[in-house]
Amino acid sequence: MSSTLDALTDWVDQVATHTKPERIVWCDGSDAENQALVEMMLANGELVSLNAKTHPNCYLHRSDPDDVARVEHLTFVCTQEQADAGPNNHWMDPAKAHALMDELFAGCMANRTLYVVPYCMGPIDSPMARLGVELTDSPYVVANMRLMTRMGQAALARIEAEGHFVKGLHSTGELDPDRRYIMHFPEELSIMSFGSGYGGNALLGKKCHALRIASYQARNEGWLAEHMLIVGIENPQGEVRYIAGAFPSACGKTNLAMLIPPQVYREEGWKVWTVGDDICWLHPGDDGRLYAINPEAGFFGVAPGTSAGTNPNALAMLDQDTIFTNVAVTEDDQPWWEGLDDRSPQKDWQGRDFDPANGPAAHPNSRFTVSMKRCPSYSDQAENPNGVPIDAIVFGGRRAHLAPLVMEAHDWVHGVLVGAAMASETTAAATGEVGVVRRDPMAMKPFCGYHFADYWQHWLGVGAQLTHPPKIFQVNWFRRDDEGRFIWPGFGDNMRVLEWILDRCAEKVAAKETPVGAVPTQGAIRVSDLAESPDMDTLLTIDPEAWAEELIAVEGFLSEYGDRVPKLLIERLQAVKKGLS
Repeated sequence: MSSTLDALTDWVDQVATHTKPERIVWCDGSDAENQALVEMMLANGELVSLNAKTHPNCYLHRSDPDDVARVEHLTFVCTQEQADAGPNNHWMDPAKAHALMDELFAGCMANRTLYVVPYCMGPIDSPMARLGVELTDSPYVVANMRLMTRMGQAALARIEAEGHFVKGLHSTGELDPDRRYIMHFPEELSIMSFGSGYGGNALLGKKCHALRIASYQARNEGWLAEHMLIVGIENPQGEVRYIAGAFPSACGKTNLAMLIPPQVYREEGWKVWTVGDDICWLHPGDDGRLYAINPEAGFFGVAPGTSAGTNPNALAMLDQDTIFTNVAVTEDDQPWWEGLDDRSPQKDWQGRDFDPANGPAAHPNSRFTVSMKRCPSYSDQAENPNGVPIDAIVFGGRRAHLAPLVMEAHDWVHGVLVGAAMASETTAAATGEVGVVRRDPMAMKPFCGYHFADYWQHWLGVGAQLTHPPKIFQVNWFRRDDEGRFIWPGFGDNMRVLEWILDRCAEKVAAKETPVGAVPTQGAIRVSDLAESPDMDTLLTIDPEAWAEELIAVEGFLSEYGDRVPKLLIERLQAVKKGLS
């Protein structure tokens, strides 16, 4: 056995000595292994079979009612120096965190199986991919990691060859919310998660590795780990160009990743290809461009609101080989959630007879886990070891009045400022408060594994290496009229904005320059074939007074990150303010 596998085996042995499992299973990722796990979980009630005729090989998992979402207040970044974690993270001293977790993990796997899950984030033969091993006592986690990563024998062989991997240790513990922590040790490239069986808390390849740890790795190695979709747009001439996009939650990210163009575009030959819906690793190429891989192999998507109307490509994936978590079921055992259709569910997400008095039938954060290859718009470029070249980076948000439909940053530095200032206004569904502006730089607020100011400096550093950087844009599908109605139709019609963005990247169209960015000229965005033409004047208006107030708010936000904020960013902010005045 190689020294690398010796080191891995030693670690597994140390964990086993401490956690005391009944047995240890090294996962190979095979169909037979997965089938045996599924049958075991069906027998013990961890999974429930769904309708085999309508949804073959689909299963429902009901998690503990106190374990249904990420727990950001219990998620820590443990660096030697607190300042390195930044005000954007909860921090704990690494020695204290290790002592706390060691106590929790002591004997926690008695009468359980310890699964060793080797995995690869990214195409198995990509130089941009990174490796990890998760040790877990949850067969549900194993089944999900198999869909979400390149998991098993091939990953183990690459770990043996390369010798580098992120260590992840997970136990569901007793699912006690008072004994639940998700600890990240970026300087050690390790993760410890205890007390939760839910998604991002337990599938350690997802946000824990692919964003929090990877963002730290990326900073040290000269690339970017981002909370972004990757989508390819094919024009009628057969040319495919790629866009990466960062959107806070409830801003249409998955819908954009799987967009179906309007009929007039389809008739002309336009196509959209999905490379990724959630995470994007961006590497500078030898040609001075940025190249992206999706480190994931599957989707872990929010079910409520997914329908034939909002996202037909997503819905089409989910009738085979899918694990559902905390959805409702119909009388004939089909999965159901709010926004799907007008049927009535029989059982709610907790397995009770459905009663509207108990709240929604499906948990608002209910999920589906499915292989990317099930998506009708799946691009085989998702397996390209060299990644895809990115023409444009798009930052989105939800603003009722301020932000135009689309705006182009003046250059890379300005684009980093636009990303750092990203914000959305809360909706009633989210908080009970409407219109409160929440900053979420690059949609990375819960996921950046180190100080945000250092992260912005790293963005500036990566941009400085690029001779052909992507253009950076901001979009806002959510502008409203005086009656509070959305002005832009959204969904598939967002293709019209993407066409303009790519035309700008190819220098095919002019734009109107303003101090805050360049906006489309009148008639530049195709809307003539829409049944009802939107008010483009309002959609593209830049109000200098409102923007002056916005920049004061941005300045205040940046000041929260102290003197580590890059001077270049502050200087650019002042220049934009001066331009407005």
